[in-house]
Amino acid sequence: MKKILLSTPTMHEEEMCYIKEAFEKNWVAPLGFNCDNFENEIADFVNSTSPTEYHALCLNSGTAALHLAVKLAGVKKGDRVFCSDVTFAAMVNPVVYEGGIPVFIDSERDTWNMSPAALERAFEKYPDTKVVILVHLYGVSAQVDKISEICKKHNAILIEDAAEALSAEYDGQKCGTFGKYGVFSFNGNKIITTSGGGMLLCSNKKDRDKALFLATQARENAPWYQHEEIGYNYRMSNVVAGIGRGQLKHLDEHKQLKTQIYRRYKEGLADLPITMNPYTEKCNPNFWLSCMTVNEECNVNPLTILEKLAENNIESRPVWKPMHMQPVFSGLDFITDGNDNVGENIFARGLCLPSDIKMTEEDQNYVIEIIKSCF
Repeated sequence: MKKILLSTPTMHEEEMCYIKEAFEKNWVAPLGFNCDNFENEIADFVNSTSPTEYHALCLNSGTAALHLAVKLAGVKKGDRVFCSDVTFAAMVNPVVYEGGIPVFIDSERDTWNMSPAALERAFEKYPDTKVVILVHLYGVSAQVDKISEICKKHNAILIEDAAEALSAEYDGQKCGTFGKYGVFSFNGNKIITTSGGGMLLCSNKKDRDKALFLATQARENAPWYQHEEIGYNYRMSNVVAGIGRGQLKHLDEHKQLKTQIYRRYKEGLADLPITMNPYTEKCNPNFWLSCMTVNEECNVNPLTILEKLAENNIESRPVWKPMHMQPVFSGLDFITDGNDNVGENIFARGLCLPSDIKMTEEDQNYVIEIIKSCF
């Protein structure tokens, strides 16, 4: 029996054309025409719905993009940074790289993303905080209008981690274009991939140029190798950028297929005591991963479902374990809306389902039947 996977790359023909061109021109190192064009194409894509013009920078990972955003935002040793709690550790690590102190903000039930009410309570407790990092989880937008207003009220910089949300929209505007900085990931399991890589969006060109300087080892403009501050080797390969350019041509197609997968799960599992990952009316998700939670009145453990799927050669995984529960971040503050602990509840009851766009309808129906057998 073939293995049904969670989410894997889907290649087309255009990627190889751009890769071949890089080889023919012997331009396979970082920087180059594919990097330049990929940046311009991503900028054109996000700026098509944004009132602000963003400037894009290709980097070798989404984590590198987040790190540079944290540096550009001015995070220094001892500074508190409000961070989404339900996410991957790569979002929080760059804060620690710079000596910052993460403060984790609980999720809301409506989107699983950062709770605006919890963020308000965080500012009441730590009014001097100047940076907020918001994650759009599983391709579903946070209520970013409310988050943005809270940040403006408290004169705080908003960094959008849209690693999982390329092409997702909130109120008709692309995710990644609400904050001062936005971040995308092109890891192998994302909606489009470069095999590994990321993109930083900056709301002004000066910041983008500073990020490029830092990403190329902070080399000064001198005839010799002159360095006056610490830099990083964060640039994307010209070959890898070619993969991204080819993938970008199929982004809308990938999004449509992900949407179909989500809707089939929602329909096929409708009779079970489960709930699919939610989104608000203003959100147009990319449905990167279709996720479910077992309803609270039901005693079926999601790990039992995971094990049953694995026995049948089907890959699934738990939802992100909240950052405040991670041993490496023990002792750091965690703030809820004062009424509930939403993130822990989602983690305890949640499961990410196979969402690979190469999965056939027959494959998905098989997944659905295995899930049904657990109830």
